[in-house]
Amino acid sequence: MFSSIKTSEANKQRVTELTNKLQLGTENVIARIALSYSLAKSEPLVLKSIQDSKGKEYSKRVLFGDNLPFYIALVCQRYQIYKTNQEVPRYLKLHIDDGLERIHNEVTDNPNLLGTEFLLNLIEEGMAKISDNVQ
Repeated sequence: MFSSIKTSEANKQRVTELTNKLQLGTENVIARIALSYSLAKSEPLVLKSIQDSKGKEYSKRVLFGDNLPFYIALVCQRYQIYKTNQEVPRYLKLHIDDGLERIHNEVTDNPNLLGTEFLLNLIEEGMAKISDNVQ
């Protein structure tokens, strides 16, 4: 299907900056978080808005580890497509770039934000949504 994904050129530096600022692990960790964050926060994105691929390159093994099927399932669920759809890698890239931009904006708006605080806030938001749906 695909062997690697590259961020946009604009996000190449953001990956490093966010990794250093949030201290949540290696650069592939912030890319995973960015993908999930974008899927959770954005409306479905359109492939026509995909950015260049001149940035940080990740092999699919480094980027997703053993969890590639789960990330593909998240994208497929969002876009109602099957896992063998040739557009899946493009949606993954689109959401990684979108998520990196969104996280960068959050950190810019709140320069004292810590990585663990950022993640805990996201968990709280998710739990609140679950709670609202149960009631």
